[in-house]
Amino acid sequence: MKVAIINGPNLNLLGKRETGIYGHESFETFFQGLQQRNPEVTLTYFQSNVEGELINELQRVGFDYDGIILNPGGYTHTSVAIGDAIAAIKSPVVEVHISNVHAREEFRRISHVSAKAAGTICGLGLPGYELALNWLSSTIAR
Repeated sequence: MKVAIINGPNLNLLGKRETGIYGHESFETFFQGLQQRNPEVTLTYFQSNVEGELINELQRVGFDYDGIILNPGGYTHTSVAIGDAIAAIKSPVVEVHISNVHAREEFRRISHVSAKAAGTICGLGLPGYELALNWLSSTIAR
């Protein structure tokens, strides 16, 4: 099984930025542990601060991978184009947010991604990615 993790803007700063919200662990460290705990899954990781690069990556993996875990970061609330890219591909997408976006600023309650995703996990920290992977594994294995 092949699963792509795609992270959007500012997620390259995990472990450094707003640690009260996002924690102290870098995504690279978390990703290494995720790979070790799930050796039966081929995991890839892509991060960009650029909207078009995220869309290109969704299109690149969206017809060949078994699933995608996407944290579009701030583009969640602004990018109709990312939502359209999800609708255009075949791979199921699970939207993940480290923080509880519904408990933050009002504008973060709007998502142009959620309606196109298979599901959304938010507010559970980095373990939300593993929950998404577990769901994809159990759904695809059926």
